[in-house]
Formats: sequence, C-alpha cells, structure tokens
Amino acid sequence: MIARHHRTPIMHRVVEHGGLLYLGGMVAEDKSLPMNGQTAQALVRIGALLEQHGSDRSKVLSATIFVTDLQQKDAMNEAWTEFFDPEELPTRATVGVAELGPGTLVEIVVTAAR
Repeated sequence: MIARHHRTPIMHRVVEHGGLLYLGGMVAEDKSLPMNGQTAQALVRIGALLEQHGSDRSKVLSATIFVTDLQQKDAMNEAWTEFFDPEELPTRATVGVAELGPGTLVEIVVTAAR
C-alpha cells in the first residue's frame, strides 16, 4: 500500500511504501542564511517530518543533496556531520546545480526506513 502525506500544489512531502519513507526535497525557510545555516535548517525540517512518520535521523538510508555552489561543500558538510551520528551516516551524493530558486543554496532529498 502507498500512503501519501503533506500534499503541496506540486507534490506530497512524504510518500510511504514498503516500510520506507521517501521525502521530497527540503530547503531552508530562511534564505538569508549561508550554506551551513541553510543545510542545518533543511535537516531540522527533515528530522521533524521523519519523527511525524515514526522514523528518525538514524534511519535515513540515502540522500541526494543539490547545491548551487560546490565551493561551499565544506560548509554544507559541517552541518551534515553535526546532524548525523558518525556511525549512522547514510549513503549520499552531492550534485552541483545552476539554480534552486531565489536565495536557495541547498536542497536535500532523503529515503528513510520507518
């Protein structure tokens, strides 16, 4: 069975199937923050959604991170490693993109176990 949660005009924020949670891309709410701050804020939003659906950051299996400036990857990594326990880091890919929308520096997509 597929369950869809938190509908927006263009997607559902969470789709659940087969014991997995698929989260749509999350961005920071405060676009004035630098890369580190935007990453931390997006991760907090991810953590809250996971908890709402019976999961948590320790159950994140995989992530794709889109950044507008790969030169700022170290700043993104700082927030990333503060959020996850070193023993529970998920698989990950970081992809450089030209644009994510006005002021958005990072967008994170995750899949997690329930």
